[in-house]
Amino acid sequence: MSKSLKRVIHALQEAGIDIEPLEIGQATTARMAADLVGCQLDQIAKSIIFRGETSGEALLFITAGGNQIDPAKASALAGEILGKADAALIRAQTGFAIGGVSPVGHLTPPRAYFDPRLLDFETVWAAAGTPRHVFAAAPADLLRISGAVEQAFTV
Repeated sequence: MSKSLKRVIHALQEAGIDIEPLEIGQATTARMAADLVGCQLDQIAKSIIFRGETSGEALLFITAGGNQIDPAKASALAGEILGKADAALIRAQTGFAIGGVSPVGHLTPPRAYFDPRLLDFETVWAAAGTPRHVFAAAPADLLRISGAVEQAFTV
């Protein structure tokens, strides 16, 4: 079991959520993950990392699988212009590789924002630290344990 997967399981357990991540195979898009899990596209909680152009920090946007982030809204929330986060920044701050970024279990928890669309579902699915593993959670639990702020930031 990878260190990243162990870290996510530990974070979930520490938050009082006792679930076992599911290995679904390599999913490179939210659509692929939804198809492999057997859920609606918007039940996939994507963890998108941006780089704050002023702070240099990673910022996390947890959004429904079918939604697109509006750069102007996201930058306004962050209080700085956002740019593309490279693999090195993502790995250094979160401890995860691109494709496996979880909303929980970060080495250094980033400022995080949560798409209200996810709250429309009883269950959502999020990456569990690898591109092959996901976990199911109630969206309110995911919002709470991610430390995110619920805000509208999509197109």
